[in-house]
Amino acid sequence: MRYVYFYNTGIKELGTLGIGACEDKITDLFFEYEMENVKKNKNYIIKETPLIKKAASQLFEYLNGKRKEFDLPLLKDGTDFQISVWNELLKIPYGETRSYKDIAVAINNEKAVRAVGMANNRNKISIFIPCHRVIGSSKKLIGYGGGLEIKEFLLNLEKKELPQKN
Repeated sequence: MRYVYFYNTGIKELGTLGIGACEDKITDLFFEYEMENVKKNKNYIIKETPLIKKAASQLFEYLNGKRKEFDLPLLKDGTDFQISVWNELLKIPYGETRSYKDIAVAINNEKAVRAVGMANNRNKISIFIPCHRVIGSSKKLIGYGGGLEIKEFLLNLEKKELPQKN
């Protein structure tokens, strides 16, 4: 059984987010543009489970600058390659970015830059698995399921919380 519950973030760039879960793992994070399809999807029951409530609490702490890492059980539903990319994304420190090539090199598959991009695209638990921290090697923002405005917002949120260097 899969559950989903929706939260208004009160943040213009994010709007309402949906958090999906099965019994014991977070499975999805839905952006506002996905809401109608999710609400019509008979595979989801709209219910705030204790796990979804915990994920929402941590998400709001993150959005308020009080949390830098999530402590949640995540269902990484993908191929072995995709899971290796997602695991590498989880290693990117708060406030830092990596290029798609950096990730490809880190998983010992330096020619798989485009495949890393596709794995990012297939990440159903964005923000919790921080694919927003992956940028182009030119340092430009490229590709994000929620849209580049949200990616930029999340990166700026994390940048603000970093201590200033002298």
